[in-house]
Amino acid sequence: MSPNLKITAIKPYAVWVGIRNQLVVKVETDQGVFGWGESGLSGREKAVVGAIEHYREFLIGRDPFAIGAIWQEMYRSQYFEGGRVLQAAISAIDIALYDIKGKALGVPVHELLGGKQRNVIPTFATTSAPPGPEMIEQAKMLIEKGWTAMRLSPADHGNGQIYEPRESIAKTATWMVKAREELGSEVVLGIDYHHRLSIAETVSFCQKMPSGTLDFLEEPIRDETPEAYESLRTMVDVPFAIGEEFASKWQFLPYIERGIHQFNRLDVCNVGGLTESMKIAGWSEAHYVDLMPHNPLGPICTAATVHFAASVANFSWLETRASPAESLGFDNSEFFPVQPRLEGAVYPVSDAPGLGIEVNEALIAAQSFKFWEAPHLKRKDGSVTNW
Repeated sequence: MSPNLKITAIKPYAVWVGIRNQLVVKVETDQGVFGWGESGLSGREKAVVGAIEHYREFLIGRDPFAIGAIWQEMYRSQYFEGGRVLQAAISAIDIALYDIKGKALGVPVHELLGGKQRNVIPTFATTSAPPGPEMIEQAKMLIEKGWTAMRLSPADHGNGQIYEPRESIAKTATWMVKAREELGSEVVLGIDYHHRLSIAETVSFCQKMPSGTLDFLEEPIRDETPEAYESLRTMVDVPFAIGEEFASKWQFLPYIERGIHQFNRLDVCNVGGLTESMKIAGWSEAHYVDLMPHNPLGPICTAATVHFAASVANFSWLETRASPAESLGFDNSEFFPVQPRLEGAVYPVSDAPGLGIEVNEALIAAQSFKFWEAPHLKRKDGSVTNW
């Protein structure tokens, strides 16, 4: 097949899968080769669809092999560059272009990224039960099934209306200590506070546990002010896992350059696709920051991230939401008949051309979009707090 391809169509599909929408994007070419990508901006899919439609206007007729040039044009050819909506659109298109190029050349995407450095991708799983005996039992079950790293559950995060940080950290810290005692010192334990705490609350939470209880603390506070994280860094000794909502290499800049975080929660569907992810990976490697990619979306995101994880040196674990401890339905086999499948606690690296996934386009095209809104949490005094 001649590599002289031209883009003929870009089709976004926002579809309800499991408990949430997924925004998947198909890029077609004049020689029948097509690619699939995915956007990461959950809950604002229609905004991203609009951005994709704007990009489509000038991408029709372009060479899909010119991935780097297309990325630069999508990012730089407008006055208001970047931002989460535009970067989510760029991410989906970028991933689809890698899928096209791999298929056209007959090679897996990881070959386009420098070749695989590992044959399987270790994952971390997440317990779904709130802090308590059931959470510890789920953790023990995950260990029995091969997981050596996991993320435990914070208290009260299932509440849909009221959330009090101080009440949560008191209950959670008690059960983190018990979990470490029962699960032993070898398993990697972390927790995601979903940026629901303040600096003072985060410090109090960590002070309630002996040093060594947690191996990572994910997103304890919001990321807009790196100096706030720097202040927090001086007061706690738990490694930070940050970055899932970052939408460019520039957002990562202060965190990498100032040594603020130790685990990089990069999301290929938010940050600008595989093109931007590889740049951030090399930058992180130079500063000894390990990659622990965010992966709470669908099989296309998983497939793209598996190829990315296979191709970089500084990799720790990939998030999976398909473990026996959770049942979210994101990996619907009717919609995605060929997709990455866990083998124990690892994802094998596909050697199929492109991403190595297949999508039932007719089925997803007929699937209805459903408006979904994250909980709008309030504290007991009536004030708004973070979800």
